[in-house]
Amino acid sequence: MRRFAVSAAALIVLASQASASDLGPPVSGQIEAWRWTGCFAGAHAGGVWGDSDKWIPRTPGGAFEGVSLGGHSVDGFIGGVQGGCDYQLPSGVVLGFAGNYGWTDAGGTHPSARETGVFYHSEMAALASITGRLGYGFDRTLLYVQGGAAWEDVDYRASTTMIGTAYRASDTRAGWTIGGGGEYALTGRLSAFVEYSYYDFGTERIRLTPQFDFLPTAFVDIDDTANVVRAGVNLRFGGGSRQ
Repeated sequence: MRRFAVSAAALIVLASQASASDLGPPVSGQIEAWRWTGCFAGAHAGGVWGDSDKWIPRTPGGAFEGVSLGGHSVDGFIGGVQGGCDYQLPSGVVLGFAGNYGWTDAGGTHPSARETGVFYHSEMAALASITGRLGYGFDRTLLYVQGGAAWEDVDYRASTTMIGTAYRASDTRAGWTIGGGGEYALTGRLSAFVEYSYYDFGTERIRLTPQFDFLPTAFVDIDDTANVVRAGVNLRFGGGSRQ
């Protein structure tokens, strides 16, 4: 989370500098009504935390089949890019869509709840989503909720104190996300935002590949969820103030 704070602060400083250079002197008697209609692209940084839960073996005839071997929490940093488009109705309601992709180092581990000297690990590599947005524009401030489809790239491992890493698996999992946030137009071209998103990838059966010839292929059900808080900046095209 320390890296999240540093990255978010850096983004805000850059946005503030750009804002100062872009804003001209006010025109006397001019009244501006901000419009959020237009498209945008930008970058973000933040923190990830969540759970890799249950870890239920499903290997036919294997030990502890159908019994949970426990779970663990994950946490780490995320940074990435986003883009989308908005349309503001005369009422002030804003409709839009957005997509984002973030690279992350979130991971965690736990000892088996049933086995001695056995550990299970997960390492999230990326999070992505495509969402619809519904919000309301209060002049230069936009408050919104969003939801849609999500994906994660994740690696799983099983290790023992005797032989080290015994099994590995890599998977791209599909799920859903919901969240919301706020965005502020710093200039006619630059905005800054902070948002929270919850990700749910449900329970999926993972095929674990053995790292030694004497081990059989194994299967395990794993339930993954994640939470993300991110701050970022957007370069906007269209919209802006209207006299």
